[in-house]
Amino acid sequence: MSHTTSRRSLSRGAGIGGRTMDIVYDGQTLWLRGDFDVRSTMDVRSAIHEHVEGFERDLTVDLTGVDTIDITAARVLAYATIESGRAGRHLRVRGCGPAVRRILQVSRLARFLEVERAAATA
Repeated sequence: MSHTTSRRSLSRGAGIGGRTMDIVYDGQTLWLRGDFDVRSTMDVRSAIHEHVEGFERDLTVDLTGVDTIDITAARVLAYATIESGRAGRHLRVRGCGPAVRRILQVSRLARFLEVERAAATA
């Protein structure tokens, strides 16, 4: 299978901090950058769904570029994880900053997500 990179820049609405959401996917990784909130959840959900339906591989959603997330966005990730499992695939999340981890813990949605642990620094 060929290795393709696709970039989707979403400008339908500014996020919590006034930034738009960028979605970049390459093979098995979907990178999100910007404010992941209710305004961008439909586009992120569509990108995840396209990957799960179009490829027979697991998916990693990289949130390194996401500074803020709301409960609606966290629910999208949890639901996508459940749906991926039903399709026989794994969806894992990586690059969660402190604010993202806090929302996932407070909302109790972290229990539905496979979150990669950050590499230890020396």
